[in-house]
Amino acid sequence: MALIVHKYGGTSMGSTERIRNVAKRVAKWVRAGHRLVVVPSAMSGETNRLLALAKEVSPEKATPETMRELDMIAATGEQVSVGLLALALQAEGVPAVSYTGWQVPVKTDSAYTKARIESIDDARVRADLAAGKVVIITGFQGIDDDGHITTLGRGGSDTSAVAVAAAMKAAECLIYTDVDGVYTTDPRVVPEARRLHAVSFEEMLEMASLGSKVLQIRSVEFAGKYRVPMRVLSSFTPWDIPIDEEARSGTLITFEEDENMEQAVVSGIAFNRDEAKVTIMRVPDRPGIAYQILGAVAEANIDVDVIVQNVSHDGKTDFSFTVHRNDYARTIDLLKSKVGPAVGAGEVTGDARICKVSIVGIGMKSHVGIAAKMFRTLADEGINIQMITTSEIKTSVVIDEKYMELAVRALHKAFDLEQPQPA
Repeated sequence: MALIVHKYGGTSMGSTERIRNVAKRVAKWVRAGHRLVVVPSAMSGETNRLLALAKEVSPEKATPETMRELDMIAATGEQVSVGLLALALQAEGVPAVSYTGWQVPVKTDSAYTKARIESIDDARVRADLAAGKVVIITGFQGIDDDGHITTLGRGGSDTSAVAVAAAMKAAECLIYTDVDGVYTTDPRVVPEARRLHAVSFEEMLEMASLGSKVLQIRSVEFAGKYRVPMRVLSSFTPWDIPIDEEARSGTLITFEEDENMEQAVVSGIAFNRDEAKVTIMRVPDRPGIAYQILGAVAEANIDVDVIVQNVSHDGKTDFSFTVHRNDYARTIDLLKSKVGPAVGAGEVTGDARICKVSIVGIGMKSHVGIAAKMFRTLADEGINIQMITTSEIKTSVVIDEKYMELAVRALHKAFDLEQPQPA
């Protein structure tokens, strides 16, 4: 009797009818002899609705105090979901009990709206499983050392599910979403995109970090750290298909590299519209200057992505980096008011109309000329590259946002990603 964790996204929980279908799917797995822990998201659109209400009441700039209240508000969406799913399972004749993140408890740090999980006390969950119940735990949330409710950021239910699976040493974590797996790129941008039967953990980690919306990056990091087997599936396949057939569908996130993966030089194209570029000009070119700039940004809890420092002229240099678009205004204010004057820099400029496009593939480790082919493809389309960053298995470029879809389509075709994956 295997312990399995199911995670269902907001679209899967989007109506009472869909919740009943989730309950039927979970009940099927229980009747096949498995023990189930289920981690659902809030119903589709509910978190946005709650945060919009908060913004109406308090449109001012965020403070630690207001961020705490935002978490208090946002966490209620998942509480409704788990209660409804427990009722639906009970209606199916399956014993079920629901818990919030702070009832389990899921312990986190105190970084409101983007907290990190530190530990999970699974004693209560194990007791209920031993009693034959399905345990349903709110995703996206937890509790800090001071007893305050925290949330994990957008997509945090994926992280919750994988963390629960890791804590309980589950046989597998199945992520049910509104797509039937991981694709070579977003099919809405490239209709010829195809589903991957398997993708390596390394590739999935890069794709998640580079803008793929299928899985939150922290969930993939958790899976890698604790070696949690994961599979991405669609919750819209018929709930009554056989367990074995369902388990084989979707995309397997694997920790084993096989020959087919090595043959695929590039496995996918990721992109991210949520980027903004910031440049602090005429910075003194001396040791420690990057730390002075980025240290202050890190202290403000702002994540930095691509970083470029220009060649020095007359002892001065321009320093550019990208941040999430939501942090753009705050970063500009910080650089103008504190960092710039402190380091003796010049003008601070920015551009919130950029995007990042990346090619990812474990086969890039053993092939040369991949980046050059990417740059040539973009040049042929008249697309200017503003920034570049690379790793062993990915190359990313920052370009003008208006060229994003053109770039993705051109690269998808250039690397033959519409071709079937080797069996």
